[in-house]
Amino acid sequence: MFDILVAGEINPDLILSGNVIPEFGQAEKLVDNATLAVGSSSAIFACGAARLGLKVVFIGVCGDDVFGRFMLDEMTKRNVDVSNVIVRADGQTGFSVILNRGTDRAILTHPGLIAALHESDIPDSLLSKARHFHSASYFLQTALQPGLSKLFSRAHSMGLTTSLDTNWDPSNEWHGFDELLPLVDVFLPNENEAKAIARTENVNSALVKLASKSHMVAIKRGAEGASARLQNTSVSVPSIPVKLVDTVGAGDTFDAGFLFGYLNNWEMKKSLRLAAVCGALSTQSAGGTNGQPTIDEAMEFISE
Repeated sequence: MFDILVAGEINPDLILSGNVIPEFGQAEKLVDNATLAVGSSSAIFACGAARLGLKVVFIGVCGDDVFGRFMLDEMTKRNVDVSNVIVRADGQTGFSVILNRGTDRAILTHPGLIAALHESDIPDSLLSKARHFHSASYFLQTALQPGLSKLFSRAHSMGLTTSLDTNWDPSNEWHGFDELLPLVDVFLPNENEAKAIARTENVNSALVKLASKSHMVAIKRGAEGASARLQNTSVSVPSIPVKLVDTVGAGDTFDAGFLFGYLNNWEMKKSLRLAAVCGALSTQSAGGTNGQPTIDEAMEFISE
């Protein structure tokens, strides 16, 4: 029934944009814009994949509150199936406040129920309805983290392929991947995450090292484009010039583009090119989902 099952966190983003630095001491600063938008790496990815035309089902945990209802409504509007989301009347939906300054941003996150999803919450009956399983925000989903290897193994046993985007580790320790990476069919870190996990300062070395552990690796490199590796073959593609408004969600939209190609059996370089285009186009609007392209919009930038 579905192309992708996403197990993830549910939290909106309050995005404040302006060239300011906050100060304590009750110093008030003015920002240029404020936007309440779909947040969380997993949800933004799900919306991006659905925007490209993939059938997406989502499972996560949120509260029966304003932020939870906002997220479920917005995801539904974007054709993501949220009928399996666990809503807890006694819980509080997490949220992030983001100060956006062009290509850089500062983020304050209230976890709420972000970490509440467990491996046991995802039944085989749901896995059986999809052909691919995607996980993101590894370090924030602390209840899911211990069971993720088991979950990926269950997915494989039922014929699903798997993908992982860890996002940043707030502790900067980067542990827990020796068992997990061999179960990942598509690993999707950004450049800094890849170097941290591979314990190297060189992105090409990180690409080779990580590809020796997981099946395929695609590394996001921002304005520099992207690189990918499968077995002994590495490819790189440039980004495209865009008028930058907001980088929130660009990496998640990149993931959606790459997996669209992967699930449609495209060659790796074409999938990578689509991913880079999707990520770049998403930065032209505020918020993680407003600038996400359709497949027709993205294909205008793809040459054979």
